[in-house]
Amino acid sequence: MVGESWIVDILLNGGLNEESMVQDFGKVKKELKHVIDDYVDHKLVVPAEHACTTITHDDSNERVQVDFSYHHEGSENAQSLHLYCPPEAYAFVYADEVNMSSVKEYLKEVIKTHLPENVHSVELFLREEAIPTDFYHYTHGLKKHDGNCQRIAHGHRSKVLVFENGKESQKWQNYWAKRWADIYIGTKEDLVSPSQLSFQHDNINADSFYCFKYESSQGEFEMAIEKQACEIIQTDSTVECLAQFMFDELKTMSDMTLEVRAFEGVGKGAIVADE
Repeated sequence: MVGESWIVDILLNGGLNEESMVQDFGKVKKELKHVIDDYVDHKLVVPAEHACTTITHDDSNERVQVDFSYHHEGSENAQSLHLYCPPEAYAFVYADEVNMSSVKEYLKEVIKTHLPENVHSVELFLREEAIPTDFYHYTHGLKKHDGNCQRIAHGHRSKVLVFENGKESQKWQNYWAKRWADIYIGTKEDLVSPSQLSFQHDNINADSFYCFKYESSQGEFEMAIEKQACEIIQTDSTVECLAQFMFDELKTMSDMTLEVRAFEGVGKGAIVADE
């Protein structure tokens, strides 16, 4: 799983409405953001047409099981990922790969159904935040969150800044970028044994997998993921806790005055520093 943070630009083409506008910017921005939030944001985007994707709808429990096998970079052995979550936790893209192109087409089709008659077509562009420093890719779930962050597998592409004695440290920024490259950050108290999962799969075993299970306001979330793709921490995985975790880890490796600035998505973050 890869956490991503993309910026969306939308161009509407059409005739003028009764206000002599194609659409009021303030209104359309709010409405389209709501559509994007509903259909893709804070969801696990699944390549539904990939040969190794299996999707099983369990209508009796109002949940969907997704099983996906893959080859991790540098490994010859096939690995797998398994989730059993409410339908709202996923966005199913009908393509064999999740990338900007396939997600863009998915969003274009969704947005078209929410536009007024005077809008004839829509052009949509996705772009990454420009991050000139090191960054980390991570996925996580926040069971205590009352919004969509509670979904067990959503993620971010975020920059991290570390300062030693007031000077930016490329060394430690690169350290976290490598340590948390395409990582799932799990909370220890959410760990369960394979036998405690509500779904079964032949591949899942305690030696190779971490299993997570929790219930929140949107339902019950379960996941089994290869251990080598995880970092287990003692706390929740909010950006505040992640900044504290990085700070505490670095204090064991550096005797200098430290400051860590960890970000979550675009423009949001937390700072932990020596007083």
